[in-house]
Amino acid sequence: MLRHLHRTVNLFDTAKSALFLFLLVGCNQSGERAQVRGPVYYERDDPRSLDPALSTDVTTGEMIALLFDGLTQFDGDGRLLPGLSDRWTADRTGQRYVFHLRPGVSFHDGRPVVAADVKRSFLRVLNPQTHGGRVWPLLPIAGAGDFAGARARDVLGIEVLGDTAVAFTLNQSLAIFPKFLAMPVASVVPPEVAADFGQRPVGTGPWRFVAWQHDDYLRFARNPGYWGGAPESDSLTVRIVPEALTRAAEFLAGRISVAEIPFGETAKWEQEHPTWLKRKPALRDVYVALNNRRGPLRDPNVRRALNHAVNVPEILSSVWNGRGVAAAGAIPPSLGGGDPARRPFGYDTTEARRLLRAAGYPDGFAVQLWRSGTNVELGRVAQAIQAQLAAVGIRVEIVSRDASSMREAVRKGVTDMAILDWWADYPDADNFLYPLFHSASFGPGGNYSFYNDRVTDSLIMVARRTVDQTAREALYRHIDERVHEAAPWIYLWFPVDLWAEHPSIEGWDVAVIFNGQRWTKVRVAAHR
Repeated sequence: MLRHLHRTVNLFDTAKSALFLFLLVGCNQSGERAQVRGPVYYERDDPRSLDPALSTDVTTGEMIALLFDGLTQFDGDGRLLPGLSDRWTADRTGQRYVFHLRPGVSFHDGRPVVAADVKRSFLRVLNPQTHGGRVWPLLPIAGAGDFAGARARDVLGIEVLGDTAVAFTLNQSLAIFPKFLAMPVASVVPPEVAADFGQRPVGTGPWRFVAWQHDDYLRFARNPGYWGGAPESDSLTVRIVPEALTRAAEFLAGRISVAEIPFGETAKWEQEHPTWLKRKPALRDVYVALNNRRGPLRDPNVRRALNHAVNVPEILSSVWNGRGVAAAGAIPPSLGGGDPARRPFGYDTTEARRLLRAAGYPDGFAVQLWRSGTNVELGRVAQAIQAQLAAVGIRVEIVSRDASSMREAVRKGVTDMAILDWWADYPDADNFLYPLFHSASFGPGGNYSFYNDRVTDSLIMVARRTVDQTAREALYRHIDERVHEAAPWIYLWFPVDLWAEHPSIEGWDVAVIFNGQRWTKVRVAAHR
């Protein structure tokens, strides 16, 4: 999440004259030291590990995507593409899949990839002794849950078909299962994994590991034999730069290739360097979870009243610098199943008061709104919501806690309201419905509003089983409309990402999904 960035002074002039080449010192295959040129990215914190089995966060997932491949992958726009599997088939129920391996693929150490490596990799992730991975993308496989719980010695739903194919039988039909296999945790690793694998990884990806100076930088070299075509650049460096102010200064000095624009600097960058900026709608929701099991918030009329009492366009403009689109549902409109024509709850305090009277609260009520004390922008949004709800008699106490304490409270259901954001794990509308609104996802699963509707549950499961894409997206739209009408949230907006790209960079674009940018087409043009 972004931190507020104070204005920088005279750094734009520095950037105008900077030669945007970052010279890296590395070793060639003979061990001689050589200079190579390449783009420089950044992360806000150190990855947890470079072992796919321990991929639990965005930073780690982004680095895993550089070094490893799954059977499938996402591109920067969130489209599902072949990965180590060049084709796959599914039965008509969407319950059995066969993935055929791409021929001639080798790990970075030269060992060829075979189908048994896929099963070994998945068993390694599911093995309870691995400790700490996000196993949910693999749990739909029949027997995976029992193996992960140490109740079985094998996963019967994984079948190796010679060296070139692997079949998966699922617990139930799941049309989006191929998207789960593009998650970092489903990456394929070598059959022999060293004890320090998380620090010195060996994968099949477009980049080879070179060095990791913790809390400083990671360095990668081009994989010249990559099955998808060798990267355009010889090297890629990822620096660890926690502070937004430092990132901006480093970008303007020509030492970072791209940078996300802090909210407080939006107008300045738009005015001074509009040609450097790239915008893209994010697969992300910003919302207030209303605990549907607590006090007045149990009543849909009360929840609708809160939506009418909040002036979303005004807050979006004044606090979020216009970097978003007002939400009329949970599915981002850029995803199949989203409905850009649906109208948001309009700002209407008269209607809000009418709904409160109908619900038996003509004088309003008191409620707590929880927020993370480390997120400055969402804190300002919380203050604006507090002021606007006061106008219709809703007395809001803002409770500020550190991120982990707030998250724990929300998951336990002890909060009335909580201002949150939700980032897509995989680019499909299912990721904005099943975790957020199915009753099986209460609390830790993502349903922080504890919304409970049997019809919605049933429709979500029907959508998951629907193989036809058009029919599934129609179901998504219907579900999203039904939930929106029930108002389990105060619907705020879908953010729009805003990044700066230095003019010397070619081939880069903002990725809508965290593991969709692999830097293979990016290069530094010395004379632009």
